[in-house]
Amino acid sequence: MPQQTSSSRVQKRRQATLLEIRSTARQLLRKHGPTGVTVNAVAREMGMSGPAVYRYYASHDALVEAVIADFYQELTTTMQAARDACPPERPGRRLAATCRSLRAWAIDHPGEFSWMFASPVHAATDDPESPRLRAGQQFEKVFLDQFVEIWEQHPYPATPFEDLAPSLQEQILDYAARSQSPLPPEALHQFLTSWIRLYGLLCMEVLHQLDFAYSDLEPVFEENLKELCAMHDLQYEPPQAS
Repeated sequence: MPQQTSSSRVQKRRQATLLEIRSTARQLLRKHGPTGVTVNAVAREMGMSGPAVYRYYASHDALVEAVIADFYQELTTTMQAARDACPPERPGRRLAATCRSLRAWAIDHPGEFSWMFASPVHAATDDPESPRLRAGQQFEKVFLDQFVEIWEQHPYPATPFEDLAPSLQEQILDYAARSQSPLPPEALHQFLTSWIRLYGLLCMEVLHQLDFAYSDLEPVFEENLKELCAMHDLQYEPPQAS
């Protein structure tokens, strides 16, 4: 029993140090951007040596992967909470709440958001057990599962699959196989189209690419949400005044 207790304490200290390393890396990201997040910089902030940090993360890439996985998990939890605060019988409200929580998190965490999406999550690693890959897939499921629920409750109008370009058909069928989505291919195409519109606008806002025209993008975002709801035959509900 004493040996087990000692082992448990060592494991708890290790987990605490891993968390502190990732938290320190996040602080450096906020202060100095991605180039400021080095193993030596993290070590200096923590009063450790570089080799000591490498005992916890084998490389800079491993540290980055772990930090980004944290970001995905945090964002996923935020969106799930916003979604679940709305009743299941109001799918339009649930979808809008999920999207608004994504936008709010991204605006509050521009450095984290940019780092997360700087490279495709599926291209970042070949390891199917990668924490970042698993966390990214859970993030993806927050949206995909909602579109599945919407389709199963009330199939929405979609462009017939045979009307799509052959290259699109091939790619969508490939994605359907990889994602194991129960959505028919035409509905999956509409889901992807919706994500492209939502994510594209959000990236332009976070990266200030629309500052030349807009000082407040919330009404533009809400217009986009209204259009997405219409595409999926959902009732759009404006945000409630706080």
